[in-house]
Amino acid sequence: MEFASDPNASEVLWELRRGSASGGLSLLILPHAGGNAHYYAQWENRLPEDVGLLIAQYPGRGSRFTDDLPESVDDLVAPIVSLLADDGRDLVVLGHSMGTLVAYEVALGLTRVGRPPRALIGSACRAPFLPNPSPVLPETLSDEELVAAIKARGGTEHEILDEPEMWEIILPSIRADFGIDDVYRRPGAARTLRGPLTIVGGVSDPIVPVGDLVEWREVTEGETLIETLPGGHFYFDENEENMARFMEIVGSVIEDVSVTITS
Repeated sequence: MEFASDPNASEVLWELRRGSASGGLSLLILPHAGGNAHYYAQWENRLPEDVGLLIAQYPGRGSRFTDDLPESVDDLVAPIVSLLADDGRDLVVLGHSMGTLVAYEVALGLTRVGRPPRALIGSACRAPFLPNPSPVLPETLSDEELVAAIKARGGTEHEILDEPEMWEIILPSIRADFGIDDVYRRPGAARTLRGPLTIVGGVSDPIVPVGDLVEWREVTEGETLIETLPGGHFYFDENEENMARFMEIVGSVIEDVSVTITS
């Protein structure tokens, strides 16, 4: 299955695996603020072998390092929706932290063009109509302060952050992402999606209170499942047990979608 003709498609969406499941079912992953496609590529071996894997690469990093930095969530979402609008495969869309908001907007955009995803999986993120409970305010922070804030959240290799000579390369995109996450809000998000929604979070997440996860029930007309696991904002990275349980949840969603497609 090919994307609409676009020479930059492979930079915007990494296709690590083409699925053989019915409907060409694929998992689309949207990274967290400051994240990149490499971080999630390691999940490939944890997914069912017949399911495809797509990972978004945001501008300002990796192969898109020279692209203009994003200024709004639409800068992250529009290229993805454009590529997938005429694509034939069935999708499960997954995001972590800010990536969940991007995943929601991608799902919303695809719904508007008549090809809603089969399911949405969100992780460690407030509902889209809620204000950010823990804004970073990157414009007020020095490089040193921003690095400290990133380390406190997790999700970035500390070895890179411990090299100040790399800050000029990695911090601009992180500042841009946190700036978007700080102000994002969609007040009219209630019942804007149709399909099933699964939201997962850490019970001791200092960034997103568990109560904010429950509010996702307002977003879709479909069934909503809320799951919590021990740990903080990057609970799945804290130990193998958490990662295994998270991937079980993801696998269960994929299995349910597969049954729906074949029935």
